[in-house]
Amino acid sequence: MIHILFFIFALLFTSSTNAAVNDFCVANLNKADGPSGYPCITPTKVTADHFAFSGLGVAGNTTNIIKAAVTPSFVAQFPAVNGLGLSSARLDLAPGGVIPMHTHPAASEILFVVKGRIKAGFISSSANTVYVKTLKKGDVMVFPQGLLHFQINAGKYSSLAVVSFNSPNPGLQILDFALFGNNLASTLVEQTTFLDDALVKKLKGILGGTG
Repeated sequence: MIHILFFIFALLFTSSTNAAVNDFCVANLNKADGPSGYPCITPTKVTADHFAFSGLGVAGNTTNIIKAAVTPSFVAQFPAVNGLGLSSARLDLAPGGVIPMHTHPAASEILFVVKGRIKAGFISSSANTVYVKTLKKGDVMVFPQGLLHFQINAGKYSSLAVVSFNSPNPGLQILDFALFGNNLASTLVEQTTFLDDALVKKLKGILGGTG
């Protein structure tokens, strides 16, 4: 019994983040990431600059196929969030811009509209219920962890939003690119989506897929 309790205690201890034990754990990105996050850089080498990030003040480049840009401040860009259970990103959407259907496997998301109008929504996993709302400046919307969701510019002018996550590394999988932006065989895509061959090959051509 003592051995079992010791094992459980050891498991809980090793699975906790470094930041939960220390005040903070600025990530050492030269080391490998693990279940508890990145190892910490030496505390004596940490400065105030480590805790500030200016990347979200610069508009992203929206001259692309989706007419939108995502500027992340995840642990890879902002090492100070390592182990703190949070991160953020900037969304820029030009007129007609869209953040395609996607999911964050490791985090829930909350979106705050800074400028413009954004139509956003998500799909539940239990009954495939769709929740869609057109948001204006100052509005907030939440997207539960792991659920498919999207954002579309609903106005005539550029829109801007800031999103926050309850993970320093929320992960990202965009449905369109997962299906048509890789080397998954066209026959498999057709069989699993019920789309015809011509359309699958067209979408693969647009999104850079092969196979």
